[in-house]
Amino acid sequence: MIHQALQQLPAPIRIGASAAGWMGSGFVAAMAHVPGMVVNVLANADTGEARAAFVAAGVAPEAIVEASAPGPAMDALRAGRRVVTGDPTLIAKLEAVDIVTDVTWSPALGAETAHAAIQHGKDVVLINIEADVTVGRRLKRLAAEAGVLYTVSSGDEPGCLMELYDFVRSLGYEVIVIGKGKNNPLDPSATPDTVAEAARKADKDPYQTASYVDGTKTMFEMTCAANATGCRPMQRGMVGPEATLETVSAIFALEADGGVSKFPGAVDFVQGRAMAGGVFVTVRIDDARLQADLNYLKVGTGKYFTFFRPYHLWFLEAPISIARAYLYRQTTLVPLDAPVAEAMTVAKRDLKPGEKLDDFGGYTFYGVMDRAEVARALDALPVGLAPGAAVTRPVPKGEVVRWADVRLDEASTVVRLRREQDAMM
Repeated sequence: MIHQALQQLPAPIRIGASAAGWMGSGFVAAMAHVPGMVVNVLANADTGEARAAFVAAGVAPEAIVEASAPGPAMDALRAGRRVVTGDPTLIAKLEAVDIVTDVTWSPALGAETAHAAIQHGKDVVLINIEADVTVGRRLKRLAAEAGVLYTVSSGDEPGCLMELYDFVRSLGYEVIVIGKGKNNPLDPSATPDTVAEAARKADKDPYQTASYVDGTKTMFEMTCAANATGCRPMQRGMVGPEATLETVSAIFALEADGGVSKFPGAVDFVQGRAMAGGVFVTVRIDDARLQADLNYLKVGTGKYFTFFRPYHLWFLEAPISIARAYLYRQTTLVPLDAPVAEAMTVAKRDLKPGEKLDDFGGYTFYGVMDRAEVARALDALPVGLAPGAAVTRPVPKGEVVRWADVRLDEASTVVRLRREQDAMM
């Protein structure tokens, strides 16, 4: 039992986190209640924000030290204090850190944090699916070569979905579709302006809220799940039908049985309030006895059944993945050696040479999922590399942005790792 194992540890698992905003502060707050673990180093460009996250979690202000070099940081940690820093790579250099994580939605920051950790022999548990989608295969390879562990955590939909997928596969059921329930109607044209009121009511950043509505976040999530399971999208952007728990099995039945699924082993999402926030796996079972048992157990009727988990708990679940990694050397989600899907960059409006792409959920682009081979044939720019890219050629609204349409910062860790990852193919 994880709970018992954590309680019996002679010393807590020491976690260094690169984190920002409500995700970072929420992770620190959650970890304050977990036995056998402690966040002892927190990196944030705004060290005041990092300090505030510790204080809000009950750490005395005088017990928090700001440091930018290993020596002073280790002195503070040995004295039982917490450390805040503006340098995410410092975490990897500290002996008093057992596990490194990144709790942001930035592929660039997640890649830099994870790469530094691997280079310094630290295990990595990412709470950043955007980084995994962008350079996860390269990080996985580097971690294996370094003899350390790399995994994505549970909590976000891909990790939760991976656990459910493993459950049904372990029972021998044929997977037809894996997916999630989208929390809001899909609108690829959404911007921070159009979602401002919804963001205000939810106390969320308008860019982040817009990334949910315009589909970028969903495309990241399902690409992450696809590349860990081998399940493929049926079409660009997936199907995304309206569904309830009562109708989803019939909707995702194979076409021969009246559904929309073109093949077994697809990845998709559903819209509508009934399944919002949850993850699901639809299976086909031909065995009459199993059908009867599952019918009796109220899982469904006929030969298609959907196993549904009605929630995901973001970073609140991450401690379990961290514990599995530390105690048992178990991963939660890692990408397969070859990708099956890609999240591509699409112009949200006409793009002109000389301007820069903004951020996820912004005004200039959104993400769309397609099969990996399609993205390669189009030379599509991975959406994880889009923020900050300089436009060099006109791209009409609705068109896929290609590598040749932009200029990237080739000195950045995330671009370099992506170049190396593509060379692995």
